Amino acid sequence: MAQRSSLAVLYEVPALAVWFLACVATGLELSVNNHAADFSLSTLLGPPVSLSCLVQNSSQAEELLWYRGDGKVDLKDGNKVNVSNICISPVTESDNGVTFTCKLARDKSVQVSVILDVQFPPQLTGEESLQIEEDTDVTLTCNAKSNPQAQTAWYKNENTLTLQQGRYQLYQTSEVFQLSIKKVQKSDNGTYTCVVKSSLGVGRKDFRLIVEDKKPVFPKEAVIAAAVVVTLTVLFGIVARKDKIFKVW
Repeated sequence: MAQRSSLAVLYEVPALAVWFLACVATGLELSVNNHAADFSLSTLLGPPVSLSCLVQNSSQAEELLWYRGDGKVDLKDGNKVNVSNICISPVTESDNGVTFTCKLARDKSVQVSVILDVQFPPQLTGEESLQIEEDTDVTLTCNAKSNPQAQTAWYKNENTLTLQQGRYQLYQTSEVFQLSIKKVQKSDNGTYTCVVKSSLGVGRKDFRLIVEDKKPVFPKEAVIAAAVVVTLTVLFGIVARKDKIFKVW
């Protein structure tokens, strides 16, 4: 009986060790810039952003990993244990909405994520000239990114554009602003301006619209018929003069 008891104790020891290690791993926490939970970080274009990941409640060396989205960030050997820092420089539009995550190497479920909220004004400038034939449709398009999202307004010759029902149509997404004019007329000549405004700034683009006279369109059947008539006329002329040609020779 004593032999069975000692065997039972031997089998229980590894189980206790596993349970103890699990408790130690579970007690570990990470913090990024003093945040122990996921958070969003607002910043502006240009200046660098530093993220510092720190292991909490650890009595041993712990390796850390950084991810940008799903991609692993390469870290130097001296920047992996217990404390790890990364720097995003310069901050660009492409960093907006990107998630950076710090993870514990031996237990990737222990992690903290930060989403970059990169704020920038509308970036829209320039001028465009369009020559459009009368009675055709035209669409003026402004492509402008901004964060926070911008509002748009359209002007004609520096005056607020009055939208004519059935002829003017507006289309807008977070980055695309369009004005469509159906069956343009001579009265539509002028400079149209797209103004995009947010709390951080204003962007604008001018469109110089020139409406040209409608070109006459000849029916295809009439052109073919005229070509046939001309061809037959030439042939008949040659046949009629055939005798004279032969007499000369």
